[in-house]
Amino acid sequence: MTRRRLALSGILAAIAGIAAGHLVAGFLAPASSPVLAIGSTVIDLTPTPVKEWGIATFGTNDKLILQGSVLVVTLALAAVAGLLARRRMPLAVGFIVLLTGLAGAAALLRPTARPLDALPALAAMAAGVATLVWLVRLARRASGEAVARNDEATVDGPRGSKMTPAADPNDPTARPGTGRRGFIGGALGVTALSVLAAVGGQLRSGAQTIKKIVLPAAADKAKPLPTGLEGTVPGISPLRTPTDKFYRVDTNLTVPKVDVDTWTLEIDGMVEKPFTMTFAELSEMPLIERDITMTCVSNEVGGGYIGAARWLGVRLTDVLDRAGITGSPDQVLSTAVEGFTISTPLAVVRDGRDAMIAIGMNGAQLTDTHGFPARLITPGLYGFVGATKWLTKLTLTTYAAEQSYWTKRQWATDAPIKTSARIDTPEPLSTIKAGMTAIGGVAWAQHRGVGKVEVKIDDGDWQETKLGPDVNIDYWRQWYLPWDAKPGLHRIAVRAVDRQGRAQITERATPFPSGSSGIQEVVVTVA
Repeated sequence: MTRRRLALSGILAAIAGIAAGHLVAGFLAPASSPVLAIGSTVIDLTPTPVKEWGIATFGTNDKLILQGSVLVVTLALAAVAGLLARRRMPLAVGFIVLLTGLAGAAALLRPTARPLDALPALAAMAAGVATLVWLVRLARRASGEAVARNDEATVDGPRGSKMTPAADPNDPTARPGTGRRGFIGGALGVTALSVLAAVGGQLRSGAQTIKKIVLPAAADKAKPLPTGLEGTVPGISPLRTPTDKFYRVDTNLTVPKVDVDTWTLEIDGMVEKPFTMTFAELSEMPLIERDITMTCVSNEVGGGYIGAARWLGVRLTDVLDRAGITGSPDQVLSTAVEGFTISTPLAVVRDGRDAMIAIGMNGAQLTDTHGFPARLITPGLYGFVGATKWLTKLTLTTYAAEQSYWTKRQWATDAPIKTSARIDTPEPLSTIKAGMTAIGGVAWAQHRGVGKVEVKIDDGDWQETKLGPDVNIDYWRQWYLPWDAKPGLHRIAVRAVDRQGRAQITERATPFPSGSSGIQEVVVTVA
């Protein structure tokens, strides 16, 4: 029996188990799928520097890379199980049971786990063990071990010579190639069934769509959005970010599909009157409409984890006032439907800014990716301290009593967004034609407002740019500078200054623990 057939038996057993688990999870809870459950646990256990490296290196593909890595490691371990099956089948089976048991434990240890979340891992265990035993049996047959034993069983012939008995025509192992074809057929069959199961699970998960709703009109509407510079400065970011282009950064390997009809928002903790409200009750409260720019703390200098949108929602203070605050809480601990938590400083929520429980984005309901049916929006704070998606609970408490997901990982508790500017055009390392062109981009200083943006070309002086429309202090501003580009290699730097005259921080800093800083500089070739 060859080592390759044994290793392949283990790998196919793992694939069959993963597919079976994914299929069952599609009917229960997609997040309980074995690979996703392990992946989510890996995310939680990954040190912050590694997480930041992954986001900076792979961008929005970081989750795909993680899932692929989990899958590769699982298949490698399964190959070891296959090799163990040659002489120690019980040990090989135990190895598969251990792998699937870890997946089940990972699913059950999630914050909102239910006992049923163990079923995908149990299905993976059953399918994996059955497949391994069956394929190893076929591999043994294919190796000719049975034929070899028959060859060794000789009988006495004439004058003491030795003879092998005639092969039984009904014994499949006696027909050359039958065992090998049986293994190949079994392997192909397992592969085909695994693909069908995995696709079925994926289709089932994808079939769980969110309900279409009609949003009420805002009682306090935003002014019409001005015309942006995108029509006159090619390559500059649009004044409003389309919903499908809005960045997404979170810890979820699968996007929650929330049933709005059963969804509730609970308000508890240090309040006089804890209560729970439905989506209908929330949407019946006075709604505000605001244009707000959101930024992720993982955004590097000049990065793309920032977007500007029009949000519709209920003022967070209206909801908290309804509950009544008692004692001396200093944070709002918000919880998402999958158990993820975020801490928002209560003083920031109550300082007059338009922090809201948003139910709409860019004139439509929230998408599942961006937190349907409700999420927090806190102008001026990075998302990790003020923008909980898939919101389901608000708890008034203290930082001393409760720590959120990121607080436990030593991120800042109060993280105002840092003033910054980004060059959209020309792109870094691009080649442009000589002559009149435009250097352009966006700048932001949420809840302070952008006062001016300056550009420096090579070793020249800082030049003030032309600013785009001023929407409000919580919104970014477009900017551009006409440039008579001369042939050669050029360095372009940009900096923003807020309305209080404070320029953005020049010292370079990584996103951890309170956001990146530094001056963006790009190099372009003019030909």
